[in-house]
Amino acid sequence: MIQLKTIDEIRLMRESAQLVSRTLGMLAKEIKPGITTLYLDKLAHDFIKDHGAEPAFLGYGGFPYSLCISPNEQVVHGFPNKEEIKEGDVLSVDCGAILNGFVGDHAYTFEIGEVKPEIKKLLKVTKESLYKGIEQCVRGKRIGDISYAIQSHCEKEGYGVVRELVGHGLGRKMHEEPNVPNYGRQGSGKIIKDGLTIAIEPMVNMGTEKVKFHNDGWTVTTLDNKTSAHFEHDVAVVNGKPVLLSTFKYVHQALGIESDEEKPFQMEF
Repeated sequence: MIQLKTIDEIRLMRESAQLVSRTLGMLAKEIKPGITTLYLDKLAHDFIKDHGAEPAFLGYGGFPYSLCISPNEQVVHGFPNKEEIKEGDVLSVDCGAILNGFVGDHAYTFEIGEVKPEIKKLLKVTKESLYKGIEQCVRGKRIGDISYAIQSHCEKEGYGVVRELVGHGLGRKMHEEPNVPNYGRQGSGKIIKDGLTIAIEPMVNMGTEKVKFHNDGWTVTTLDNKTSAHFEHDVAVVNGKPVLLSTFKYVHQALGIESDEEKPFQMEF
């Protein structure tokens, strides 16, 4: 059953999501060739704890780290390790925090130094598709409208949209109803209502949409070992419209990126 949230609950969720956003912004200043993903994991763990919250991923279903860090052909759920990040890599960093009893869950794919133009385009289109999906998160529409918007935007560029992994409802638990696939038919799925809170997270591959699940029980890679991209926002429906609870502004500030992509989804409530 979908747990619709009150305005007060959505305000608390925004605080959780914004802490994750600030964590990603802090990490953005540290991500560069030569550092290890275990180093990033320790930074995020300490930052979240220092702000009175708990890392949402640590121990979740037995996951042993505070971040999911997935380079290059890894799609999601990668384990931090001692391997150094290299120039030309891309790095999906997925972070979660529990604050005020609610979960924030938010991800960004970083370019490490100079990346190939075709990979830069993959990240650009995947990020665009996230906002295409958010645009559809309007009272009276359906979850399938979000899914179709993401899928159609990415597939017209020839990319593979992952089927086995989806976005999800969010609240006091990390994963609530409804599932939010990144592929689907317009007009299908659950009706979107005020108080809906979801994590929308396109996972898009340079090549095939097919993926491989590894024996560690977590790591997912593209079947053809081509690069994957992953961006995620927490979104609420307030007064019939989508409102961002998370933000990339801290990442953008750290990286010197100017963007107004979030402006349509900012609302006081």
